Order: sequence, then structure tokens, then C-alpha cells
Amino acid sequence: QVQLVESGGGLVQPGGSLRLSCAASGSISSINTMAWYRQAPGKQRERVADISNGGITRYVNSVKGRFTISRDNAKNTVALQMNSLKPEDTAVYYCNGQSLIRAYWGQGTQVTVSS
Repeated sequence: QVQLVESGGGLVQPGGSLRLSCAASGSISSINTMAWYRQAPGKQRERVADISNGGITRYVNSVKGRFTISRDNAKNTVALQMNSLKPEDTAVYYCNGQSLIRAYWGQGTQVTVSS
């Protein structure tokens, strides 16, 4: 069973950058899609970005051009580079892995964008 642990969250000013990392306790090479979700207070969890084993990426419109998702199957890690951060990016960010038979979730890391 793979466990996911996020890191890299924190407080940043608008326009700043953060890099989130997700470390898996086991191999992610069998997990076809790795993704980052976020949930802001009072809102539903939304998928921010995902990446397939083949490297195909997708982003929610609100982060296109600002966020970049990447994965390293050899190191069993997934990253989310976030640039030009806005206050509306404030949320708890969750790492997710989706295989054919189950979903894996991390515990989340808080990102706060505020001056």
C-alpha cells in the first residue's frame, strides 16, 4: 500500500512562488495518474493538475500558465511548481494517485497567499 506525504506549503505573498512535493512510500510507476487537488474553506475539493505515466498533463483553467506538475517515477515523487500565486490559490493542497483499483491520498499541506 502506497502512502503519500506532501511538503512545501507555507505562507507566501501574492506574486510569489512555492514548490510542493509529494513523496510516496512505494512505487508510483503502477499508478497511472498522479494529481494535485486543493480545497479552500467552504468550497469543494477541486483537481488542480494531473499527470499521466506518459507525461501528459492537464490543468484547471485558473492555474494554466502559472502551475507546473511533474513526476519522477524513479524517485517516487510528484511536484507542483506554483508561480505568480494569488490569494485565491489559498487552500489545503492534497497529493493524489489514481490506479485502476483505488485512489491514494496524502494528508494535505496548507498554502496561504497573503500580504
